[in-house]
Amino acid sequence: MPASAATELAVNSSSHTLILMASEAQSPSFEQVQINPWFIAIAVMLATFMEVLDTSIAAVAVPYIGGSLSASNEQATWVLTSYLVANAVVLPASGWFSLRFGRKRFLIVCIMIFTLASFMVGASTSLAMILIARALQGAGGGALQPVSQAILLESFPPEKRGMAMAAFGFGVVVAPVLGPTLGGWITETYTWRWAFFINIPIGILAVILISRLITDPPYIRNARPPKLDGIGFGLLAVWIGTLQIVLDKGQEDDWFGATWIRWATFIVITGLIAFLWREYKSKRPLIDLRVFRNRNFGVGCIQIALFGAVVYGMITILPLFFQTLLGYTALSAGLAVAPRGIGAVFAMPLVGFLMSKFDSRYLIMLGFTGVAACNLWLGHVTLAISPGSMFMPVLVSGFFLGFVFVPLATVAMGTLADQQIGNASGIYNLFRNLGGSIGISIVNTIVSRHSQLHRNELAHSLSLQSPLFQNGLARLHNLMAIHTDAVDATHRALKLFEGALDQQAALWSYVDDFRYLALACFATVPIGFALKKITAGKHVAAE
Repeated sequence: MPASAATELAVNSSSHTLILMASEAQSPSFEQVQINPWFIAIAVMLATFMEVLDTSIAAVAVPYIGGSLSASNEQATWVLTSYLVANAVVLPASGWFSLRFGRKRFLIVCIMIFTLASFMVGASTSLAMILIARALQGAGGGALQPVSQAILLESFPPEKRGMAMAAFGFGVVVAPVLGPTLGGWITETYTWRWAFFINIPIGILAVILISRLITDPPYIRNARPPKLDGIGFGLLAVWIGTLQIVLDKGQEDDWFGATWIRWATFIVITGLIAFLWREYKSKRPLIDLRVFRNRNFGVGCIQIALFGAVVYGMITILPLFFQTLLGYTALSAGLAVAPRGIGAVFAMPLVGFLMSKFDSRYLIMLGFTGVAACNLWLGHVTLAISPGSMFMPVLVSGFFLGFVFVPLATVAMGTLADQQIGNASGIYNLFRNLGGSIGISIVNTIVSRHSQLHRNELAHSLSLQSPLFQNGLARLHNLMAIHTDAVDATHRALKLFEGALDQQAALWSYVDDFRYLALACFATVPIGFALKKITAGKHVAAE
């Protein structure tokens, strides 16, 4: 899994928070707090910003971690995998834990776990210690965004919740943009350990502020949640965790050519079937699957899975292109992809306005069409391209992503009853997480295997009898002969040809990726017609 794969998995939970607690925010038990809500916003945003920023910084630090601990790049990528597995398992259950232990208490404990695990990662002296600490980080960080979002919603009066959502949205967009750049600077200037140590003062400050400013509303204090479905939760952890490992490591081990992947796939399928059967038969399931009877929700889950695959695929391959083919450093690659976040920031307030004027379904289809067009635009890259030439397609792609993110959550959740929102949001975001993981895995596989395919195709044009090849070889031979003998000059000239051949083959594999992503976006557009229109005044989950 590339270093940038987790960058955009850092915003995995952000749309979850836009919908998970929306029904709570509109609950009649809402309390008007005496404390300025902007102070509360600062307190909870510290925790959220810390988690999102750390995830994207960690992705940049992976090569440095591997080098420091004498671990291979394949071994070092487990630093990301362990975090993502734990994070994905905790995410669907965060609502139950909030009701069971109290939301304020649960949030503080999660921040403490995340902060302590950050120290453990920075102080680690072995890869095994880092993996344990990263799993703890994922478990603590999985609930920070949804719980913080619920508190933020309830702290503002109804007429100002739009401002609260804007503040939260800007926070979760800025952090992934800042993460690669800040992570590259820290790791290149100091050491990768400080990429985790910086969480310690932020975490301590967040705990102090939350303990003093936050109180649980009555419906949290008086909640009587059902007993946790331990068997269902265990089955969920088994099949999701195994699937994440298969997706992260599949390309490295030749997919189904490896025996362990075949067995792991069997575990995934068996675990998924057992989980679905358990949830279907349970009187108090961890996840209520009856929500799929709602057409908008079912169609929305399909679209968000495709959206996750496209978005995280884009986020993965572009920095990889800059670093592997153009020779950029981690810091330079982070700066090159930063315009995507800027475009999303500018799109958010505009989309909020347009949603009150136009049918959200058309905004979703416009967003997917725009992202597809940007991927076709990026499909014209060459090895001579400059960061300035990439600025506009990267910026515009981020802008159109904003047209999909919030409207899709609104349409998918807008026709559900309030009591269904918490359960449905976990499923919805599970689809996006899995879609993102699948998308990352697919684009990495295409880059690797299509490079070989294009190399074979391009090699046919390098016939020794070709006049163009002979002329090029002669020119290179003459240049090399200035510094060495004739035989060595010929060898060096052929090596230069081989390097150029490998570069062009890799370039065309990236072009294929961009074009496949565009086709996936175009294929998603017609699905929007299967959605029902959300009538004005209907409760929406993303606002």
